[in-house]
Amino acid sequence: MRGAVGRPPMPESASAELFALAEELLPGTGGVSVGGGSDGNFTAALGVPTLDGLGAVGGGAHADHEYVVIAAMPERAGLVAGLVNAVRNA
Repeated sequence: MRGAVGRPPMPESASAELFALAEELLPGTGGVSVGGGSDGNFTAALGVPTLDGLGAVGGGAHADHEYVVIAAMPERAGLVAGLVNAVRNA
């Protein structure tokens, strides 16, 4: 397959519940809905609540000038840990 779309769309509704939880855990997290393709598209298509984009804060993805904001790593790790704990205890 060449030049084809191989991932189902991820509707905004797939992340609504988890995004609200993330905002509760880390107010001002902010967020944007953007198109794109990730493995999250597959879980969302199965009806599994999916929140994508929890990786490192930075810029220049997949380019020679890609970077990570090291100072943001503890906060991001805390957010992910909080999400995992909240989902596990739900």
